[in-house]
Amino acid sequence: MAAIEARLADGEALLELILEDPDGGASLGPDLIAHVKDLSAAATDLEISLILSAPEDRASAIVALNSGAGGTESQDWVDMLARMYQHWGERQGYKLELIDEQPGEEAGLKSISFLVKGEFVFGRLKGEVGIHRLVRISPFDSQARRHTTFASVFVYPDIEDEIEIEIDEKDLRVDTFRAGGAGGQHINKTDSAVRLTHLPTGIVVQCQNERSQYKNKSFAMKVLKARLFDFEQKKRDLAKDELEKAKKEIGWGNQIRSYVLQPYRMVKDLRTDYETSNTDAVLDGDLNPFIKAYLYQNLDKSKAPR
Repeated sequence: MAAIEARLADGEALLELILEDPDGGASLGPDLIAHVKDLSAAATDLEISLILSAPEDRASAIVALNSGAGGTESQDWVDMLARMYQHWGERQGYKLELIDEQPGEEAGLKSISFLVKGEFVFGRLKGEVGIHRLVRISPFDSQARRHTTFASVFVYPDIEDEIEIEIDEKDLRVDTFRAGGAGGQHINKTDSAVRLTHLPTGIVVQCQNERSQYKNKSFAMKVLKARLFDFEQKKRDLAKDELEKAKKEIGWGNQIRSYVLQPYRMVKDLRTDYETSNTDAVLDGDLNPFIKAYLYQNLDKSKAPR
């Protein structure tokens, strides 16, 4: 709040300079416009932080994407979604770390998971959980037909440092294997990749991004703790946990958002009805309007983005 008040005072000072000498202050106009935009963004960030009141909302987030039916087309869609979220995170100033990825046979990715580190990342991304639907002319179809494909998005809070999750070693099965990849001189020649199976719950996680087996196991444990926290939250309060409700309802045909590139261009969130025809911007990471619409949907509708 103090930082916003200081920015507001700076803006008022700029305005006074322009009003006192309109001719001489004309050059300050662009500075004032940029300042107002920055102030608006800071005010929105503050409002969102006040909305996100759950303890896990402040945490970093683990994002996991998986392809659905559709082979190469679906795997390419996962690759597109991964770039979208990664570009969004970079624009917010967050740090991203790859955890694991499974390349497609011809193109794209069967699955990918990565950590987005920063404050309130989970709170901002939790509304992205669900099925994302793409409609386009497939570049992999020699007859240039229109295809509809799906990919699932899961988001877990990175709560390893905030909430204690105890894992008994006897409840774990640890498998090591040689990390896959495109081959060539960079392919790993040792069994450095790690797969963890939590026997009581059946949760399986793996990491193969690091060359060190120790680092891969450490990352896999981080993901497992996040998954177990998520699992326990579901058991404790399923009725009140909207995120878990969304996960339960996930299935092909239950998409939360449609990205239509053909025969027209439109991205529409089916829960909030927020939509835009600027599909290129969205796929390049311009997700904040969708995030805001989701967070504001239970508030005064006059506050929702237009």
